[in-house]
This record gives sequence, structure tokens and C-alpha cells, in this order.
Amino acid sequence: MTTQVIRVQGLHKSYKDLHVLRGVDFDVAPGTIFALLGSNGAGKTTVVKILSTLLKADAGTAVVNGFDVAAQPANVRESISLTGQFAAVDEILTGRENLVLVARLRHQKGPGKIADDLLERFQLTDAAARKVATYSGGMRRRLDIAMSLIGDPPVIFLDEPTTGLDPQARIEVWNSVRQLAGRGATVLLTTQYLDEAEQLAGQIAILHQGTIIATGTLAELKQLFPPAIVEYVEKQPSLEDIFLAITATTAKES
Repeated sequence: MTTQVIRVQGLHKSYKDLHVLRGVDFDVAPGTIFALLGSNGAGKTTVVKILSTLLKADAGTAVVNGFDVAAQPANVRESISLTGQFAAVDEILTGRENLVLVARLRHQKGPGKIADDLLERFQLTDAAARKVATYSGGMRRRLDIAMSLIGDPPVIFLDEPTTGLDPQARIEVWNSVRQLAGRGATVLLTTQYLDEAEQLAGQIAILHQGTIIATGTLAELKQLFPPAIVEYVEKQPSLEDIFLAITATTAKES
């Protein structure tokens, strides 16, 4: 039996009379992308805050990388990185300076090389010397994720990483997330976007009204519905298909 990198059992959390979590249970296997899917207010961020030791649960247990989040918070923090809903970058500094600063704060050897390696890995080398204030939303988010990876944490929490991004920037972030799992990291991703969970996650858990109402692979979740009736329908491009095609053509012409 595979050891679970994240194990959550019976989590409860309330804010006065507001019951946000009502007994949340799920496991995350090593080296996978696990999507916690739910609408706004479903409790996704509350789960992430508990797992990252920023918030204490009222009841239940959670283990991250073999450490209990309540009893061993320091060990948990050493095992994780957390990227919140808004990019935590310094706009006055360049992209490279942001990375070097974080590497020094985390007492890493060779901060310059660490910065250069991450810039290349996240396709930001050409913008390394530019101030972050000039970056697009997708570039800022990629830099934010790169900063959170300094020190090679085995567990990565991404809390709605593409909120507010345009279609092209979302795809850039998706590619970065795939790279994380490809290098062996375990990723817990919260999202309210169905297509994001479908594109990225090996396992999906649906959080609704404070509980997990379904969990499994995309194929397993599809089995919950009756077989589809097959009909011939001419496929029309989606607005996202049109947007990406037009912008790609314009970029080639300019």
C-alpha cells in the first residue's frame, strides 16, 4: 500500500456560527496532482490553511509528509511551499532579484545559480533583468511559483493559482504545474474551474457545503453519470480556441 503524502481525516472548522468544514476526508498519493474542486466559499482555502499550519482545525487530523500539522507544525512548514491566490512578488525588484532574495532568506547556498536555474525552468530568463512591475499576470504567477520552490519542498500547495488570469496566462501556469509533478513533487491544487481540474489533476475531490461529496480520477467521476447518447454533432470552436488562435496568428505576423 502506497504511503499517502497528505492524509486528512474528519476535519471540522467553524467561524462562530458559520460551519465551513463539516468532516473533510481525503488522501493524496506521492508525485501526483490532486485537485480540490469547489465553488467560492466551499472551504478550499480553509483546508489549505489548516494543512499549511496557518489555521487550527476544530476537530479531525491532518498529516503532511509524515508530520502531524497540529503536533509537528515546524516539520510541516519545512516540507511545503504555499502559493496563495495573489502573487507575492516585489514589483520594485527584478525577477532575478526576487529569487535571489528568497534564496538568501532561506539560507540557500549559491542563490544566484538557484535563481538562474528557476528562471530558465519557468521560461523567464529573457525577463530576468526587468522589474516585476512590467511583468504580465502570467509571468508574475510563474515567478511566484518559482519563488515558492526554493529549497525543493516535496509538497506544494497552490491555492487557486490562475484566478484573474487571461486564457494564455492560465495555460502558461498549467504547464508550470505539470512540470512540478513531473519532477516528483506532490501538488495539492484548489480551483473553482472545472477545466483546470480536468486538465491537470490525476485525482479530483469535490468539496461542497463543507464535505467531500465525490473523489476519484476524472474517468471514475464520469462513471457516476449514465452512459452518454452518441450523436453526430459538428464541433464548433470555443471562444477560448478562437482567442488563442487569433492571438497566436497576430504574434507571428508582428
